[in-house]
Parts: sequence; C-alpha cells; structure tokens
Amino acid sequence: MKCEDAKTCGDNASQHRYDGVCDKDGCDLNPFRTGVQDFYGEGSNFKVDTSKPFTVVTQFHADANGDLGEIRRKFVQNGQVIEHPMSNIDKLDKQVDSITDDMCQKVKDVFTDKNDFAAKGGLKKMGQSLKNGMVLVMSLWDDHEANMLWLDSTYPTDKTSWGGPRGSCPTTSGVPKDVESQYPNSYVKYGDIRVGEIDSTYTDLVQEENPSFM
Repeated sequence: MKCEDAKTCGDNASQHRYDGVCDKDGCDLNPFRTGVQDFYGEGSNFKVDTSKPFTVVTQFHADANGDLGEIRRKFVQNGQVIEHPMSNIDKLDKQVDSITDDMCQKVKDVFTDKNDFAAKGGLKKMGQSLKNGMVLVMSLWDDHEANMLWLDSTYPTDKTSWGGPRGSCPTTSGVPKDVESQYPNSYVKYGDIRVGEIDSTYTDLVQEENPSFM
C-alpha cells in the first residue's frame, strides 16, 4: 500500500507516526542498547572493529508453518565468525540474541517503547512482504529530524534509562549542516553481496581452523 497523505504516511509533525501504513520504529536489536557496549565499534577494544572491513550476515529463519519466525545476525571479520551477543538487560527474565516476536514485545516493554511492529503484523507480516519481493537499498545519509541520535547516541536525549542509550556518540552530534560541512568527502563501500541458503554465503571467508560456522 502506498501512503497518500500525512496520516497514511505516518507524519511525525502532525502526530500521525503510528497511524501510517508503515512501522516507522521497527524491531531493533542493537547490542549497545541492550547492555553490551564492547561489541561493535571503532578499534581493537571491540569484538567487531568497525575501522576494518567486515561482513554482515543476516539470516531469516522460518517457523514450523513456513512463516518468518526469527531474524539472526552474524559478523565475519579476519576469518572469524562473530556471533551476535546475548543481551545484558537486568529487567529481562531471559536474555536474547536474535529478533523474534517475543523478543520484540519483552524488550520494548523494558524500553517503554510502543510495539507498533506487532500491531502491524510482526515477523509473519514482514515475511509475507519478503516473499512478495523487496529491493535492497544501502546508503550513506544524515537525518534532519533526529540527527541520527536514535542509531548511535542517546535518544530521546534525556532518557538515560533502558532504551535511551544506543551508542557512544554525543547527543550534540549528527547535525546535518555540521556533517555535510565538516565531512563532505565521507564515503562507505559495500561489496560482495550474496543471497543463499542459511550458512552458505560466508563459509569461504572463514579460516579452516575455525569450523564453528556450521
């Protein structure tokens, strides 16, 4: 369905964010936001060092009925498979390391986030859309509404409880006019994109002494 107006497009300014045809929040599993702050970042202190090339593996697992039931992510760097870490949220009765409908509900409850993902059909609905065909889009961009703070800083900026801290970037960062004037030559490289059966797309990237990818 194509949105046609402020309401169906989920316009924030007119208070229609959750009235639109799309789930603008989604269901995210950010290691930093879930209490694991040494997993992903720039430098050797992190398990995934973003200053060096790495491969992101996203797996879509079907349930017994053939519907999308879980999304799992792995990383490959320096010939090693790095599994997504378990969360470290003290308010969860069971920690999580992949996206499921149950995970979305429980984590959003802790974060006090609205679960619009479930309201719009959850993983099953997403899986149906994937079966219909989607276009993969990757880009380098800035955010004129929230300065990208929702991705790698604290957002809302005054929320220091669970769900607010999402990364180590300062809350003053990400202002588009600053980003565009100070870093006009920024770039990102994407390559070697693959689609295939579970665990089939990255085995050649793994060193033989690390057979744990199976």
